[in-house]
Amino acid sequence: MTLNELQRIKQWHVAHRRDHPVEYHLWDAMLTLWVMGWVGWLPAYAFEQFWTMPLCALAIAAPSMYVAWRIKAHRAHKLRCDWLRS
Repeated sequence: MTLNELQRIKQWHVAHRRDHPVEYHLWDAMLTLWVMGWVGWLPAYAFEQFWTMPLCALAIAAPSMYVAWRIKAHRAHKLRCDWLRS
């Protein structure tokens, strides 16, 4: 997922936060995990806490996994996702 895609989705959530507050907060949680993953991998490596490296990788991938889950649910008509590009 590119930074432009992350920004486009974030802008949609900010513009519609009153209509979709849960989605807004979920996306903020995904971005928080993403930042925590990027910030945490270097100290984990430097302090030889290698068991945390998979957690950092999972956190870095969190927004992409969330979007993939939302796309799948949208296509299965279980969940409407207005911020998807057509």
